[in-house]
Parts: sequence; C-alpha cells; structure tokens
Amino acid sequence: MLNTQENEYMCRVGPGTPMGNLIRQYWIPALMPSELPVADCPPVRLRLLGENLIAFRTTSGAVGVVQNACPHRGASLFFGRNEEEGMRCVYHGWKFDVTGACVDMPSEPAESNFKNKVRARAYPCVERNGIIFTYMGPREVAPPLPDLLPNLDEECRVDKTMRECNFVQALEGDIDTVHLGYLHMGHRKAEDASPGTEGYYTLKTRNVSLEVMDTPIGTTYGGYRPAEETTDYWRIATFQLPFYTIDPTGLLGKKTAGKAWVPLDDEHMMLWNFTAPTRGAVEGPGVGGIRGQTWTVQNLPQTGFQGAGYLPHTSDWLGRFRNIQDASNDYLVDRDAQARMESYTGIAGIPEQDKAMNESMGPICDRSHEHMGTTDQMVIKTRRRLINAAKAFEQTGKAPEGVDQPELYRQRAGCVLLPRGVNALEACTDLIFGRSLDVEATNEMSAVSS
Repeated sequence: MLNTQENEYMCRVGPGTPMGNLIRQYWIPALMPSELPVADCPPVRLRLLGENLIAFRTTSGAVGVVQNACPHRGASLFFGRNEEEGMRCVYHGWKFDVTGACVDMPSEPAESNFKNKVRARAYPCVERNGIIFTYMGPREVAPPLPDLLPNLDEECRVDKTMRECNFVQALEGDIDTVHLGYLHMGHRKAEDASPGTEGYYTLKTRNVSLEVMDTPIGTTYGGYRPAEETTDYWRIATFQLPFYTIDPTGLLGKKTAGKAWVPLDDEHMMLWNFTAPTRGAVEGPGVGGIRGQTWTVQNLPQTGFQGAGYLPHTSDWLGRFRNIQDASNDYLVDRDAQARMESYTGIAGIPEQDKAMNESMGPICDRSHEHMGTTDQMVIKTRRRLINAAKAFEQTGKAPEGVDQPELYRQRAGCVLLPRGVNALEACTDLIFGRSLDVEATNEMSAVSS
C-alpha cells in the first residue's frame, strides 16, 4: 500500500514532474510507421507525457515530432502544410524542419535573419522494425535505443491500444501472474486443458507462490506451482524501466515478446505489443492447452483475443486505437454468458478483460486503500523500483539505469518445468538475462517430467 503522496509521485508524468523527468531520459515508442504512411502525408496529433505534439513525415521519409503551437503566435501546426522537408504553419507561412529549426519566414523582410533566432521544440525520432521511437530528454546526442529483443527482429509484429487510466495501474496488471487463473480462466476446469500445458497447470492449481528480485533495470518474478509429482511449473516475467514488461507467454527461450505501457498523460496510456515470430514449440509448458471453442461477443467483428475491435480513428489527441469495449458500454459485458459460466467475466477478449479491470479502478487508483496479499510481491517491489528510480534521478541527475546500457534489455521471459524445489530464477539466470542463447538447455529442462 502506498500513501497518497507516494501515489501522486509515482503516477504524475507531465512536464516537470519527477516521474515525467525520469521517463524522458529514455527513448519512447511514439508511433507506428503506418500512422505516417508516406512522405508528406497529413500530420497527426500526438500526446506523450502530457505534452501535445505534432508528428509528420518529410519528403525524404524522415519523421519529425514538434510542439503543437507554432512559436510565432501559437496556432496549431496540425493545420500546417507538410511540404519539402518541413512543416509550414498556414497562419503566416513560417516553416520548421524535423530539428525544430525555422527554415523559412516569408512574412518577414527578405534581408531579415530573424528566422535564425526562432526554433520550435522538437524531439528526434528513430524507426526500428515497426516502431517509431522519440527521445524527449535533454541530451544533445540521444542515448542508444534499448535492445528490446522482439523489436530487434526484422519480422517484429507490432500493435497498440489505448487505455483510459494511469500507465502504472495498467502495467501492474501485466506483472500480476495470479489473476490468470481467475479473470481469464475462471470458467475453465483442469479437464478442459491438454495435460502438460500452461492451461492444465494453471487450472489444476490456481494459486501461485512467488520469488521476486530486483534486476539492474527493474524487477523479475518467478511464479511457481506444482506440475507433476516431482516437478514445478514456473512462469517467469520481467519489468524493465521505465515502462516495459516481458510476459511469460511461451516456453522460456522459444518466444520473444514484450509490451510498453506508454503514458500519454496522467490518465491515459498506450499499450504497445511487439512480438517476434515464434520459432519452435507451439504446445507445452507455458503454451496453450485449452480445448474447445472460445466464447466471443455476438454479432460484432472479432479481432485480437476475441475482443470486439476498434472504434474508427478520429484526429483528436486521444482518437486512435480505442477499443469498442469501454466504460460507456460496460465493456459489452454479457451477464447471461457469465451466469452460464461460458465466460468468467462476461467480457470478451483477454486484453479487454484486463482493460476493464484497470479502468474500473478510476483514472488514477487510490492505492492508500489497498490490502495487498502475498501474491502481490511483484507489484509491491515494482512500485518501489519506479519510485526509487525517479527519486535517485531527481537527487543526483545521473542517467538512470539502462539509459546507456542497451544490452541490459536483452532479457527473456517464459515458462519452464523444473524438478521440484529447483529455483528457476537461479537455474535459468543466464538465459533469462541474455548472457546465454542456450535455448536447447531450457528445452531439456522443460522436458523434465515424473
């Protein structure tokens, strides 16, 4: 449980806040290339860390992110002309390049050098395998991009969706392993799952024991439960500063995926999913296993994990990647399906179920009223890690952990079967922390059975 002051400290991300200042030291996923599909295409509104920005793609294909308000008289550059390597304000014709430099000022006398004295606030951008990152920090030379393993793969698949809540409470749901057996699988029984799979072990023992530790750039947990007579089933997952998580989906070392929980402002965030192609087993500990049809919302287009899809994009600051299922329609909860135990929640879609729980806490959860249990260890330790990182940067001004060590992000998560009593965080440490690529060794451990 956090007190009110700590909760505010952790959740506020706007300009000048300690948490906002911390996050600005890191590269931030800002856009997908498809949002700026071609050179000189229309600009888009973008909100990050409580700041309203305009993103555009130049004639040469470079991406610019600049302040919304033209430095001249404050008119929005969203209405500007994206032409010939810059964004031109239509009010008086002032034009800015991707660095924020004013490159043309036609409303001033030809002999004037005033344009050389005016700049728009601009943030550098880099595209890599489906993500356009921006750096909003103070350095003249930006740090290296983090080595997020799935995003290093040229075949990385990327999608995103907005949630109407603070980024921390959504992130916390992702590192809360015990809710899997209830929120997402509460209507299932062990006999519904194939023996030896994620579904089977989770449904056989819904509770979980946790081992949690700090890492150089975050926190890692190992959640374990009995598997067979002499083995334990482990789910290993990670939080990485400032807002990344790696889920325990798939066999450890076989699937590479991650999430970014990017704050748009204090009360809205964008969930990014990035996944490399699965190479290897598609069934086994930590993989699938649920038999039968999956219940879905009726008479609506289906996308993702049986959710109802997305609303049409609009051009406002928060108008993209919004789920049809939201608080205004109670996430399309089907009480009849819930009563029949076709669905534990009556809400279609795994991400949508998470979204409903995250948003139902309010835009910023009041954590001073919580009662935390033993299975909340990862959440507790991660909160403290975030707060301490922001305080350390506030007090010292030194680069936070991971900013200049991109290799530290080469972590893996996943599931593994191990002999009873063996600690997976110790036995698999080199593989988890990217010091070994010995996937086959993990496969052998995963094959252990009674």
